[in-house]
Amino acid sequence: MKKAAGFTLIELMIVVVIVGILAAIAYPSYMESVRKSRRADAKAALSNAAQALERYYTEKNTYLNAILGDGAGAIFPDHTPSDQAHASAYYILSITNQGASTYTLNATPTGTMAADSCGTLTLDHLGQKGAALPIAQCW
Repeated sequence: MKKAAGFTLIELMIVVVIVGILAAIAYPSYMESVRKSRRADAKAALSNAAQALERYYTEKNTYLNAILGDGAGAIFPDHTPSDQAHASAYYILSITNQGASTYTLNATPTGTMAADSCGTLTLDHLGQKGAALPIAQCW
């Protein structure tokens, strides 16, 4: 008699179960890394927007009338990262508490980042950072 070569169904199922367990452990960790990298993009955009506002203040001696966006006269794009017309934006930047000598920049999560536990990231004219969770966790 000739012995058949190959894998049995039980051996194959054991391999499938092991791969499934590894995937169940690795996928959430991967997604958290993706969220952290997108959050890092938002933090960089907040810092860059703050620099643009400071340049604006140096030229105009006020933060009033400084706008974020894609239009004419905008000092910084209002999204990061994004493709055409914010279709896949992860954060939308905006200015609140805008006065002659004050501002607060907000990075509001949107799209796939809308459920991010850090919530809206903020940076004000004094360099103070804010988030829904403790600053050390989100910044």
